[in-house]
Amino acid sequence: MIFSTAVEIPGRTTSVKRPARLLLCTDMDRTIIPNGSQPELLSVRKQFAKFCSLSQLCLVYVTGRHLRLMEEAIEEYNLPEPDYAITDVGTKIYHRHECKWQENLAWQTMIAGAWKGKSHGQLQEALNCVTELILQEPDRQNDFKLSYYLPLAVDEKRILHGVQQRLKELNVQASLIWSIDEAKNMGLLDILPGNATKLHGIEFLQQQLGYQPDEIIFAGDSGNDIPVLTSSIRSILVANARQEIQAQAIEGARKNGNAASLYLAVNTESGVDGNYAAGVLQGIIHFFPEMNEKLEKM
Repeated sequence: MIFSTAVEIPGRTTSVKRPARLLLCTDMDRTIIPNGSQPELLSVRKQFAKFCSLSQLCLVYVTGRHLRLMEEAIEEYNLPEPDYAITDVGTKIYHRHECKWQENLAWQTMIAGAWKGKSHGQLQEALNCVTELILQEPDRQNDFKLSYYLPLAVDEKRILHGVQQRLKELNVQASLIWSIDEAKNMGLLDILPGNATKLHGIEFLQQQLGYQPDEIIFAGDSGNDIPVLTSSIRSILVANARQEIQAQAIEGARKNGNAASLYLAVNTESGVDGNYAAGVLQGIIHFFPEMNEKLEKM
């Protein structure tokens, strides 16, 4: 039983109720994709794919990638095809039907109101005075996602405060999502409608599909996952996440009264069985211990 050890948070309880179905929502990079600096447990992605083939499971990728980059990652890392995709840090939702992706236009209509009719270009113009911001590539932008790089050496709290003030002057309701691109060694700032984070996307999909709270699990590793990790949604933080993210997740979950909903995957005897997809499976066993037998047979 390699998926059985946890870092305990005071107040945490473990559910033993088997869900009639399971909506598994997971980040990709450095969560199920082993593209961080830590090693990956051998063959775990094959086991993860087999688990995702269970008839009761609906798989959702919740990623900062846009659709094409998500598809490239699925092919490159031999990942299971998801049923749904929440991409672009929550600003796009797709359903995979007959091997084709269909965008959820109702979601686009819902989030549009937060920007009060302001265009992507108008927001960008308003922020031109914040000289530390470096506009990301065109394919990393969309109508409701304005994304910048930010050098790690700057005072990001001061920058974020300044950005928020500029947006308030435009009467724009925005979510500022701060994370770090480890490969580029740069900060990432995503400016989204106030109701368009990864958390909002999952909640929208939950409502559309009719899932109960105890039928949902999320897994992540980075700053743009914090809104979900600190929510009431049962969440897994993989062991390879940076210590800063671990601290933010624990503090935020406790502050929000959701400590029991957060699981921190850990590396045990094998040394890497809390990293990436292994950590996701470990967290699933924590919330649903009876699934351990199924996993050991895969």
